[in-house]
Amino acid sequence: MERRSFLKVMAAGATIVAVNPSLIRGTLYADDGRLYSAYEKAQIVDGAGNPIKASSLEKEVTYIFNYPYASTPSMLINLPEPTQQEVALKSEAGEEYVWKSGVGKERTIVAYSAICAHQLTHPTPNDSFIKYVPKATPTMAYSKSGIIVCSSHLSAYDASAGAKVLGGAASQPLAAVVLEVAADDTIWAVGVLGSDKFQDYFKAFKPEFKEFFGGPAQAKQLVSLSAKTVKLTEYSKEIIQY
Repeated sequence: MERRSFLKVMAAGATIVAVNPSLIRGTLYADDGRLYSAYEKAQIVDGAGNPIKASSLEKEVTYIFNYPYASTPSMLINLPEPTQQEVALKSEAGEEYVWKSGVGKERTIVAYSAICAHQLTHPTPNDSFIKYVPKATPTMAYSKSGIIVCSSHLSAYDASAGAKVLGGAASQPLAAVVLEVAADDTIWAVGVLGSDKFQDYFKAFKPEFKEFFGGPAQAKQLVSLSAKTVKLTEYSKEIIQY
């Protein structure tokens, strides 16, 4: 059997071969350079706990859900057009990986970590400086819209191409949340692709974790079974966009 048919799982010193990424946790490296971290599989649900169907997502609206940890915000977006496919990306450490595409019937649904790769700006219940900017809304961060913008320092990311950096001070793409759409049109988060900023985030925002989550231990709990999802306009009291 050729080496490229194997995946190495770097978790607790063990190596597992021929696994389903939805069923494990750990960091997987393949011979083509892809970087994938599997977490608990969680269904995307609304504030009342009801499953959200892919076909019900409004176009160009920023939705927020916490994944893979109780305190790590992620963005869910239904783009107006199909995404690019097989996008080659690179982390700031030089790790190469491939973002496959959006999901859903039209290949328009994407999810990314809402923690900016530059200086960890992220949505809180008080405010948010990071969001998806619809195509018809101008932004100072880039020459065109339909992108993700962090208005703290005007980093711009391509939502249709794995959150590739388009401009600003960010040195790597946003980590992508890997989604699956089931036959019944429900949406599931199963892992994270790319280099995330979770550990830096945990170190930097301990006072915030106490205010919003009860403390660092609660903030670091893994999300499992379901992830409550609301529009950014409902999640944050104030949204700042330049």
